[in-house]
Amino acid sequence: MPESKIQEMIKPLLYGAIGGAILTIIIGFAWGGWVTGGTAQERIDEAVLPLAAEICANNFKADPNFEKNLAELKKEDNWRRSDYIEKGQWSVMAGDDTSKSGVADACVEKLSDLLK
Repeated sequence: MPESKIQEMIKPLLYGAIGGAILTIIIGFAWGGWVTGGTAQERIDEAVLPLAAEICANNFKADPNFEKNLAELKKEDNWRRSDYIEKGQWSVMAGDDTSKSGVADACVEKLSDLLK
């Protein structure tokens, strides 16, 4: 096959490949359920938050100094209670070094019956 014929065939082939890739991406994200890594992580965090809050509340209740901690938590302003939970490390899940976003707030919500 002559070289000029090959060069003529390459151009439409490349356009087709690029168009197919773009179309695949559009269909994948629009209808195929594809998501970015950030969106996936947000969904995971939302799904895990109720469980993490429950674990945090149980950690708080199981603390040997529960009565003292509860009295101190009640003294805190409402907007500072999650800070108290974070300082006490009850909202830190096993394997983590720090509390994940929102866990301490959700934990205070779980403990709200005890705070009345």
